[in-house]
Amino acid sequence: MRFVKTFPLLLALSAALGSVSAWALPSDSAQPIRVQADSAELDDRQGVAVYRGDVVITQGTLKITGNTVTITQNAQGDIEVFTAVGKPAYYEQKPAADKQIVKAYGLTIQYFAANERIVLIDQAKVIQEGNTFEGEKIVYDTQRQIVNAGRATGTNVTTPRPRIDMVILPKNKSAEQQAE
Repeated sequence: MRFVKTFPLLLALSAALGSVSAWALPSDSAQPIRVQADSAELDDRQGVAVYRGDVVITQGTLKITGNTVTITQNAQGDIEVFTAVGKPAYYEQKPAADKQIVKAYGLTIQYFAANERIVLIDQAKVIQEGNTFEGEKIVYDTQRQIVNAGRATGTNVTTPRPRIDMVILPKNKSAEQQAE
């Protein structure tokens, strides 16, 4: 890989992060994107950017952290996937002004920009409105707001979980009441 100008990849990153609409406040996509890392390796020709060392990406209420974040884009310059790897990697975003922040964890977090799908692999966990979903693998379709949790077949996991674990709060009780 060669080191190149960051502007085209940052524009593509902006487009990808700006499209996380179902989990995002409307104002998030209008906010500046900030990437903090110990190092960055960018290759415009291959369409790959790799950020290493306590990576923190923020845009409005969106926050992604990991030891390494890799962003890949297609020939047209559109983001295809960004992958955060950490112990664990972390994703959070406020879906609406009156909603609580959605938090997601996994040793690997992949965001597929075209269909706004987030895949959490190994020690996967999503916390939304006090409800929790845990398993080896969680796929969250942000457009349709559908969560699928289960085994991470074909993937080596550090903590095998033969079953998923979900805690769903009753509709008539808030998360604050449950905390008491």
